[in-house]
Amino acid sequence: MLYRGLELTVAPMLRATYRPTISGLENVPRTGPVIIAGNHISFADEIFTPLAARRQVCYLAKAEYFYSPGVRGRAMALFFGGLGLVPVDRNATRAAAASVDVCVDVLRQGRAFGIYPEGTRSPDGRLYRFRTGVARIALRSGAPVVPVGLIGTDTVQPPDSKRWHPGRVTVNFGSPLDFSGRAEDERSARKLREITEQIRLAVQALSGQTYVDRYGSTAKAGAVAASDPTG
Repeated sequence: MLYRGLELTVAPMLRATYRPTISGLENVPRTGPVIIAGNHISFADEIFTPLAARRQVCYLAKAEYFYSPGVRGRAMALFFGGLGLVPVDRNATRAAAASVDVCVDVLRQGRAFGIYPEGTRSPDGRLYRFRTGVARIALRSGAPVVPVGLIGTDTVQPPDSKRWHPGRVTVNFGSPLDFSGRAEDERSARKLREITEQIRLAVQALSGQTYVDRYGSTAKAGAVAASDPTG
């Protein structure tokens, strides 16, 4: 209900204001399960991806967003749930495995699920090494993976700013990648990495980013350590 209301009110305003350039929309199925895997350069990615896809895209969100106490907490839970965000406890012992299970469950409901395989926003606009969770989800669910390359969202909403700015946004959807019927490949670390790299190459071709063969979280940690004079 909330998503439908936003689609009728806020979405047209955003489309009119930013006029995003969209290519490959025909690659996004109108219904049914699909994994939309993209680069992550701004918080605005989660706004412009479903805006361009023209269907609700579910994303994982911290469980505490949904379980805060009081009236405000219940209102937040309704709001985030209405947007399609799905709660996951990232502090649980089996957080990674639980996240995969949650994602697969969303896809089995015939919904679109969005994921940023880098695991974090890019610290400098480049594309970083993908984590293999996206391959696990694809193999376990059998859902197609539609790669997406986002360009310009980091200008609209820079990572170090809470304000939105004028800018040009491009959203490029690529051809679906099919990994169905290969569930046994999840048991092979080599095949998980090969599938993950196939998805990463597709995203990179759409985003045009320079690739860095290390995890974004490692790069961020290194930057913090280098800037700490007591380190």
